[in-house]
Amino acid sequence: MFQGFSQQAVDFLWGIRLNNERSWFLQHKQEYLTYVDEPLRQLGAELQENMEDAFPKLGLNLHVSRIYRDARRLHGRGPYKDHLWFTLRRPKEQWVSLPAFYFEIAPEYYSFGMGCYDPTPVTMAKLRARIDRDPKPMEKLARKLNRSPFALEGEMYKRPKGDPGPLLSPWYNRKSISITRDENCEGLLFQPELAQQVAEGFRFLKPYYDYLMALAGDPPPEQG
Repeated sequence: MFQGFSQQAVDFLWGIRLNNERSWFLQHKQEYLTYVDEPLRQLGAELQENMEDAFPKLGLNLHVSRIYRDARRLHGRGPYKDHLWFTLRRPKEQWVSLPAFYFEIAPEYYSFGMGCYDPTPVTMAKLRARIDRDPKPMEKLARKLNRSPFALEGEMYKRPKGDPGPLLSPWYNRKSISITRDENCEGLLFQPELAQQVAEGFRFLKPYYDYLMALAGDPPPEQG
């Protein structure tokens, strides 16, 4: 059962950021396993169970990140990640361009939310077409989000695709969509109640997840 992270988890993440090489990691590997990996998996399992109980038809799988960076994509960085995360998402063969819930811990923050992180251009075109056809559902979601502790993020197009007004333009003109809440590494991070905070956040984001999930069933804009 998840009991909260510890200061040792934060200390390890600072350590690997400042000493990102194999010999340091091997000396501190047990700290990583005990203070970072194990509680991260416990939190992920608890939240997966919570979401299954609340929304049994979602069919979300737990995926926990590895600390090892892809050796083909180091780009001058060290071989280890200094922030770790898990996602709750559809099985791998189904999740491309589909949304996922996430939690992340880093040396200076923890974060949780939901997003469509690697959508195809067609998926984002479907989002714009849906807003064009019927903007009211997204207007309701956008207003609710603006009153919440979550923030809309994601890369913007360099050339805007259109202007549906100040409320919806931030949604309309993004290459990807993420809704995130960032917190300092203090307080609830070190308590079992962190699981409740994240679960409540995931439940709040469920209507946004549903909206993005439904895009998969929309026809490509050029077809209708």
